[in-house]
Amino acid sequence: MVPLPSSVTAFHTELTVPVAGGPLTVAVAGPGEPGASALVLGAHGITASHRSLVALARHLAAREITFLAPDLRGRGASSGLPGPYGFDVHVADLVAVLDYWGAQRAVLVGHSMGAYLVTRLTVAHPDRCAGLVLIDGGLSAPVPAHLDPEAVLEAVLGPALARLRMEFASPQDYRDFWRRHPAFAGRWNSDVERWVDYDLTGPPGALRVRMAEKAVRTDGRDILDSAAAWAALTAAPGPVSLLRAPRGLADENRPLISEAVVGRARQTVPGLAHLLVEDTNHYLIVLGDREAATVAAEIARALTRLPRHGDLSG
Repeated sequence: MVPLPSSVTAFHTELTVPVAGGPLTVAVAGPGEPGASALVLGAHGITASHRSLVALARHLAAREITFLAPDLRGRGASSGLPGPYGFDVHVADLVAVLDYWGAQRAVLVGHSMGAYLVTRLTVAHPDRCAGLVLIDGGLSAPVPAHLDPEAVLEAVLGPALARLRMEFASPQDYRDFWRRHPAFAGRWNSDVERWVDYDLTGPPGALRVRMAEKAVRTDGRDILDSAAAWAALTAAPGPVSLLRAPRGLADENRPLISEAVVGRARQTVPGLAHLLVEDTNHYLIVLGDREAATVAAEIARALTRLPRHGDLSG
């Protein structure tokens, strides 16, 4: 366990958890110590890192909730972990995090790709899930049969993959790259900047994003498996909450998860708690302070549905 400077983020400690191939970096926020009972485990998006969840970490810590947020394999400080990649390996890594912490179960929280991932964890290890909170992810419409899944993957991930191949002259150059993104027009904040700055590695003048392209591609294929996603959702052993953004990745006036898909989810998961977070997009639902407070409140409600202390520990 490595203490982090209080000025860095809401995360106060960094863990290095042994997993297949090396150490997985996990950030800790909130009051807990290893073995503490109540626990939230968070998984970030496909080209993000734990720093994309920093606003959420701050609001959970303010509620005295312990939050573990790994850099998933192939991203951030875990970018050097080798393959194989994909959801099965991520699931094993997340179980290793719970074991390291001494927790039998946790409320599982995922944003975007992370939402698909935490639902898969419930299928492989239903005893480790005390509840699910899905943030603008985890539900999908099937890819039409006439479309090539690889072409769909390229269309969805193309801009993100291009970023992984670019070089940036300075951290400010990379910030400017993101400032031009429609999702952050007029909504740039210090949490976005912390996430963006954390992305970079390399020498001055030739900075690159520390992320394995093969990991991103492999995870993208797993996201496209909508049958597996729905099977995982059906198998969720605890309460499920879904929070959606009304606007998409590029701030377009169209949600990633349609009303039709939400309707199917209501039929699949009786008692599904659903909240449309007003006036936000796919990125800012976790990186906006107001939105993160709303998400943290929903996570806190999920925790109140659980038995009290002692029932989540190992």
